[in-house]
Amino acid sequence: MKIILFLIAAFAVYAFIENKILLTVRHEKIGSGIRIAHISDIHKSRFGSGNCRICEKVREEKPDIIFLTGDLVSRDETDLSMAEATLKGLSAVAPVYMIFGNHEQDLSDALKAELTDIAVKYGVVLMRNDSVKVTAKDSSFTVYGLEESHDVYKKNNSYRNLKVLRKADITQLVGDRPEGEVILLAHNPFFGEAYAEWGADYTFSGHVHGGVVRLFGKAILSPERKFFPKYAKGVYDLGGRKLLVSAGLGKLRLFNPPEIVIYEI
Repeated sequence: MKIILFLIAAFAVYAFIENKILLTVRHEKIGSGIRIAHISDIHKSRFGSGNCRICEKVREEKPDIIFLTGDLVSRDETDLSMAEATLKGLSAVAPVYMIFGNHEQDLSDALKAELTDIAVKYGVVLMRNDSVKVTAKDSSFTVYGLEESHDVYKKNNSYRNLKVLRKADITQLVGDRPEGEVILLAHNPFFGEAYAEWGADYTFSGHVHGGVVRLFGKAILSPERKFFPKYAKGVYDLGGRKLLVSAGLGKLRLFNPPEIVIYEI
């Protein structure tokens, strides 16, 4: 019995350390040139005052641009002071481009407006089914921010019979793909093939939290209570186009440390 209690205590300590202390930086080299810091799904997790540990880790990596791919906050938050501190800190490092995840979609209209005002205050580009031309290191490309319809996440308060996003739906939301290189920020990675078919050269996503628990490098669970989600963490090649999924920073996780991802593309 003592051994079992010891193992339970040791396991609990490990889980606490992993969720609160082991903030990792994962590097993915796809090409060379533009350096991108990808941050997703912070939710209610806190990494130092004003999330200073996140901001400092990003600063150390010297990115050219920063992408925030949703769920900066959780749906039941009413105080956006931590979100403001995070955006302030990151915007002092590099230009920040941001989208809403499903948790921001669930906020009240007043809180959505407040979060939008905070983004504007610090020069963060918040995209809600629109786009912006970006130039970094003499390269120009278009960044789109997709805000999927909420029924791809939950429908009638259930995870059953969720909407499947297709190329036509993406076109309806953001328009046709323009000429030149295109980057898409899309919180939900499960429609990676549709994003590639629409024409996104690179799609940055989060949402799945790496599968919550990872065993032998495999994702176990998605936020929709589905086992073994297809796209949970890493870089996926979809017919020559890339889906880049961050395991994110927030929510309870196991064998799956909170991460910031640095890409060179």
